[in-house]
Amino acid sequence: MKLALIGYGVMGKLIERLAVEQGHEIGAIIDDSDATFVLNEIAQKLRGCDVAIDFTVGSAVRQNVEACIETNVPIVVGTTGWSDERPAIEQLINEADGALIFGANFSIGVNLFYKIAEYAAQLFAKFPEYEAFIEEQHHSRKKDAPSGTALKLKEVVEKHVEVDAIAATRAGGIPGTHRLGFDSAADQILLEHSARSREGFALGAIRAAEWIVGKRGFYEFTDVLESISK
Repeated sequence: MKLALIGYGVMGKLIERLAVEQGHEIGAIIDDSDATFVLNEIAQKLRGCDVAIDFTVGSAVRQNVEACIETNVPIVVGTTGWSDERPAIEQLINEADGALIFGANFSIGVNLFYKIAEYAAQLFAKFPEYEAFIEEQHHSRKKDAPSGTALKLKEVVEKHVEVDAIAATRAGGIPGTHRLGFDSAADQILLEHSARSREGFALGAIRAAEWIVGKRGFYEFTDVLESISK
C-alpha cells in the first residue's frame, strides 16, 4: 500500500517505521506544521495514496475525513475525542460512498479484552451484590480523559450492568492500562489489560488499513476484528 499519515507524532512515526518494515510505502505525511491547511490543500497531499491513517486530534477528524472523501481515499481513524460528531461523519461517509474504519483502540489484545469484559458483565448481571467499576491510566501527554478505550469498555459492559463512573489517571509515560472490576462485600474480581508499548496500536492500525482498501462503508474495528484477522 501507499499510505498517507495524517499526524506525525509518536504514533505517526511508529506507524511509518512498522509499515515500511512490512513493505508498504509512505506516500504523504501531513504533520502539525500543516495544521493551517484548508481542506483542498490536505486533499492535494492525499492524491495517489491508497489509504490514510489519522492520529491527530478530535477537532481535526471531520476535515480529514472530508479530504479523504474528496480524493476517494479510505481512512483509518485512530484519533479519539470526536464521538459527538460521529453521526454526522458517518452520514458523510455513507452519502459519498466513502470508506472509514475507526477504533477507540486498535490493539488486538484490547479488542479481545472487550469481548471478555462483555461476557463477564453478562455473568455478573445475575448477581446484584456485585458492582462494576472501570479504572484507566495513560501517559501525561494524553489529552482526553476518560480515554476512548475506557468509554468503549463502559459501553460494552453497560449492555448488561451499570457503571457509575470511570477513574482516569494521567502520569509519566504509561502506554495504557485498563481495569474492569466487580466488587462485593465478600470479594473482588479484577480484569486488566496493560499495554507494554504502542506497537500493538500501530500494528492494528496497519492491519485495519490493509483491510479497508477496496471497501465502502463506515466500520468499527472491534466489529470487523475477526474478518481483519483472517
